[in-house]
Amino acid sequence: MRKLNSLHDRRKSRVRTQLRRTGNGRPRLSVFRSSKNIYAQVIDDKQGVTVAAASTLDGALKSELKTGADKNAAIKVGKLVAERAVAAGITDVVFDRGGYIYHGRVKALADAAREAGLKF
Repeated sequence: MRKLNSLHDRRKSRVRTQLRRTGNGRPRLSVFRSSKNIYAQVIDDKQGVTVAAASTLDGALKSELKTGADKNAAIKVGKLVAERAVAAGITDVVFDRGGYIYHGRVKALADAAREAGLKF
């Protein structure tokens, strides 16, 4: 298990390093997924603050979701975080997939955020 975690951490650091090089100072849309929930936040690394955040544990979403660990939940979180970011004045972001493969829940969240107004 330790080896798997270290490989994940190495992938995550590679992705973040590449984002810093090519991001041109844009905030990043960071995704974290667990076995039961999915979380997303828009982070301004220059100021070190979280501009917008959403997860399947939010009160607005928790009541209408059957589970927090499927594509439908990821789509709703993507839409919600995008709406909150646009309300805060952020439209251009870079997508930080962390150490996860761009597939399944992560891809569904990204597509929903794009449809709701974020550009990346």
